[in-house]
Amino acid sequence: MKPLKKGLLVAIVLFLVVGCGNMMNTPTQRVEEFLSKYQTQDKEVLDQLDDILKEAGTMVDDQKEEYRDLMKKQYQNLSYKIKDEREDGDTAIVEVEVEVYDYGNAISEAESYLTKNREEFLDKETNTIDSKKFLDYKISKMKDVKDKITYTINFTLTKKDDEWKLDNISDVDRQKLHGLYY
Repeated sequence: MKPLKKGLLVAIVLFLVVGCGNMMNTPTQRVEEFLSKYQTQDKEVLDQLDDILKEAGTMVDDQKEEYRDLMKKQYQNLSYKIKDEREDGDTAIVEVEVEVYDYGNAISEAESYLTKNREEFLDKETNTIDSKKFLDYKISKMKDVKDKITYTINFTLTKKDDEWKLDNISDVDRQKLHGLYY
């Protein structure tokens, strides 16, 4: 009887491991893994943010740090609901509703304010906009944001070698995830 119990136990464990492995390989699961990396501030996500900030030539170091903190707050507070999953052979679309801080509105309002109050940001010597002064203003407006906005994003996936892979997301969808779309 003991060998039969051991054999049955091994069969059940193998079934669960193989079965659960396939359950973890769904388009929805891949999208949830992707979004979870933002929420948990995964090293890969933060490294990408740091790379973007390194290339932000108009920002000084303290502005980059403040902006980085704003994005980390955004990632941590991102929430989402899976609305639909559609598979068609080796392609799939997962429709997701994401809720994020509405930094885009703050940026839009800051740019509108700049247009109407240009002299407030002028460098008197060069008669041009002082970009540091304006960025400080824009970042301060982003820090004040408490309102959230909801966007719908359709994530596309492709199955390769029986494994679902998330396709690259568009710049517009990335802006929506970051709350920068307006």
